[in-house]
Amino acid sequence: MKLKLYSVLIAICLSFNLHSQAAVDPGVKEGISLDRLDRYEQFIKGEIKDGKLPGAVTFIMRNGKVIHHEAFGFSDLKSQSPMKKDQIFYIQSMTKLLVSAALMTLYEEGHFLLSDRVSKYLPFLSDLKVASDMGQGSAGGLVELKRPIRIEDLFSHTAGFSHGLGNNKLEQEVNSALYGQKHADLESRVKALATMPLVGQPGEQWHYSAGPDVIALLIQHFSGQSTAEFLKERIFDPLGMEDTGYNIDPSKANRVAKVHLVSEKGIIPSPEQTPISGNTVYGGTHGLFSTTQDYGAFLSMMIQGGTYNGHQVLGKKTIELMTQNHIGDLFWQEGRGFGLGIAVTTDVAATG
Repeated sequence: MKLKLYSVLIAICLSFNLHSQAAVDPGVKEGISLDRLDRYEQFIKGEIKDGKLPGAVTFIMRNGKVIHHEAFGFSDLKSQSPMKKDQIFYIQSMTKLLVSAALMTLYEEGHFLLSDRVSKYLPFLSDLKVASDMGQGSAGGLVELKRPIRIEDLFSHTAGFSHGLGNNKLEQEVNSALYGQKHADLESRVKALATMPLVGQPGEQWHYSAGPDVIALLIQHFSGQSTAEFLKERIFDPLGMEDTGYNIDPSKANRVAKVHLVSEKGIIPSPEQTPISGNTVYGGTHGLFSTTQDYGAFLSMMIQGGTYNGHQVLGKKTIELMTQNHIGDLFWQEGRGFGLGIAVTTDVAATG
């Protein structure tokens, strides 16, 4: 069976000024075709009817107004619990952009340069090697780094780290080191990552990775706070993201959607659900819970040049730096590249 997050969080933000409590006005078109919006709704309903999704919450804003916020299907197929607009989701890799933005606030304060060696601040990452053959894993031979990993490599997934998601021997070893054992904290998990060979030379390839875990650890290093504390202080509280965090208040447990997986019998609730409390690994690759409203507030800040509801989280130039392509033509899709924590489109026509 292939594990996959199927309780879908969709937050589509079209140049807006978001307020999480804004009321939905179905009569406001704001330049959006209601016919096309209906097609969108029918598509989501069709995916649920065909058994491709258990449910979804969809959220669209334009020109500062919520023009669409709906819930479809179920948050738990087993209990047939209906999906709700304020459903809390385990947002998996959507954690990555949040921690990237958080570290960039420390970049603005002068704590580091993007060209700095990561090992300057985390010395245990100074003796990394590259696997000669991913198919043979760590036993297949190792080669020296041509250059050290830089902080900018972590943001753009060009550091050479793996995420442990592939089927070759090395990816399986990484998966076991990161997720096959219990880690007390983030530092423990990153140190486990450091024992694994890299999949390639830093800066020479794009490989989706656990690099954001290292970003999260750098947040702790520079700030003197846990990643959870720093995110709450710098991102969540200013943006009013009251339902976002690594742990959710037990009183909100009934709002948390179940993670589902794809099996031979179709989509079923996963037997392994991420605990909503007691989590101590405040990672950057995954780990956060959130809602469409909360994540929409964050995206609004990014779209509006770093400002939301009177709070300046990041500078406009920093957002521009983050959303530029930093990897040339290394990305696997034509017409796309990668910035600092976020994929970017470099040629719309080439993307098909």
